[in-house]
Amino acid sequence: MIEFRGVTKRFDDGTIAVNGLDLVVEAGTITVFVGPSGCGKTTSLRMVNRMIDPTEGTVLVDGKDVLTVDPPKLRLGIGYVIQQAGLFPHRTVLDNVATVPLLSGWSKAKARSRAAELLELVGLPAELGKRYPVQLSGGQQQRVGVARALAADPPVLLMDEPFSAVDPVVREGLQDELLRLQAELDKTIVFVTHDIDEAVRIGEKVAVFREGGILAQYAPPAELLVRPADDFVASFVGKDRGYRSLSFVDASGVEVLPAETVRAPAASGGWQLLVDAERRPQGWSGPDGTVVPGGSLYEQGGAIRGALDAALSSPSGLGVVVDTDGRFAGVVEAHQVLDVIESHRG
Repeated sequence: MIEFRGVTKRFDDGTIAVNGLDLVVEAGTITVFVGPSGCGKTTSLRMVNRMIDPTEGTVLVDGKDVLTVDPPKLRLGIGYVIQQAGLFPHRTVLDNVATVPLLSGWSKAKARSRAAELLELVGLPAELGKRYPVQLSGGQQQRVGVARALAADPPVLLMDEPFSAVDPVVREGLQDELLRLQAELDKTIVFVTHDIDEAVRIGEKVAVFREGGILAQYAPPAELLVRPADDFVASFVGKDRGYRSLSFVDASGVEVLPAETVRAPAASGGWQLLVDAERRPQGWSGPDGTVVPGGSLYEQGGAIRGALDAALSSPSGLGVVVDTDGRFAGVVEAHQVLDVIESHRG
């Protein structure tokens, strides 16, 4: 558990970066700090591992005041991931990941063995371990950064805008990977971002900071979207917060319907779903036989927002539903999804 008790950070020029912060990050959860530039979210994060010390108040990790712990020793128990990964350019990927275990006194063989395990854990092939950071894509570098932060198996992981420098598609994949890892590893994670969509997607609780380093609201994502504490939070979350809140509504009331599928496009006068040999959707065959991209896919059992996205983005007006293996499971109709949404509101 991480606890901020009346924490203020005032810099030498008089700037107050964090003002009277009271907040508890529960063990084994992902807590996201979000807010505009200069609101104190990164300063708050860095006070946990003593990259910055508080001017007033107390920061505790597992009940111990961080100011009573030697900074190098404290940091060995806290993983840290930053934007652009921060890898050592002159070391191979494997040696980058092995850095913290070596500093902790592990043998080189044991550290490298641990590093190889972690590369697999974060979804990177073993052969990348021999490469240097410059030979990797941005998304691969960020995965290496996460692996390095996990190398000594720290209970706490701090992540400072780790995915902001990659493109949206890679970013979503990295978010999925983080959620998968958390389900397996159960770390206490503090994640900083300026992106409210990222915050509500990955956070179990979200702390919204306003300028002046003041905590405006601290709540689960669904509560934040439905009941913003004030006009600032409502404005920051956005006018489409009602749509975002659909990410927390299950789609159990939406009926999955059958639909005709084909293996090759052909003119038929109607829409037919094109699938491969394993029944994975490839697009829609239009009335004239032209293949059209199929829009987003909805994985069965997910939130109703995904079902609505699939239906609205489909050229046929039918949202494509897939199972957990990506195989075609049926379709959903937009009007039915909207009816279920309306019933939830009622």
